[in-house]
Amino acid sequence: MNQIVLLLIVANVLFSLNGFKDNVFFNKYKFQIGAIKQGDKLRMITSGFLHADWIHLGFNMYTLYFFGKTVAFSFGNIYFLVIYFGSLLAGSIYSFSQHKGNDYYSAFGASGAVSGIVFSAIILYPEMELMMLPIPIPLPGYVFGIGYLLYSIYGMKSRLGNIGHSAHLGGAIGGYALTLFLRPSVVSNNPMMIVIMGAIIGGLLFFGDKLNFSK
Repeated sequence: MNQIVLLLIVANVLFSLNGFKDNVFFNKYKFQIGAIKQGDKLRMITSGFLHADWIHLGFNMYTLYFFGKTVAFSFGNIYFLVIYFGSLLAGSIYSFSQHKGNDYYSAFGASGAVSGIVFSAIILYPEMELMMLPIPIPLPGYVFGIGYLLYSIYGMKSRLGNIGHSAHLGGAIGGYALTLFLRPSVVSNNPMMIVIMGAIIGGLLFFGDKLNFSK
């Protein structure tokens, strides 16, 4: 277990626990368009350490544990933190751009950071396979990534709670771009997969609004 990944998990748990029991604390640090417009930019980072409930927190932390140790092992702690916080910020920026017309919009969760780590791991190790219940067979990592983004688009359009679904897509863009920037040699591992993943992210970015989902 990488110590930096463990520290991030502990920070998320402690910050979220405080938010669970203290509404004043939660409202002070969550992502909120109106407050950010008034200059409270710190919320674009602190919101990534708050979660809706134990299920939301547990899913994000399990995903961070599973993929984070892979990215940290490959990059080292400094670059891992660059990808983590860069993806978190990219997710917040994308969320802000999507909802800037609604001052009352708020969201929270480590969605952007975790999404960026997921896509970084997939790019680094395109051959990785994952077992996702209830499907009893191992699937390529990029299938998980695509499903993660499609769920994000569904959540954005269906407005599932105040979880930062739009941050998933922004974080994926951040993780994808930062990994290629920090280690361009990964393109030679599987250039076709890199192109396909980039095309999918770009397609969802530019055409996601045209997708129709029913609740």
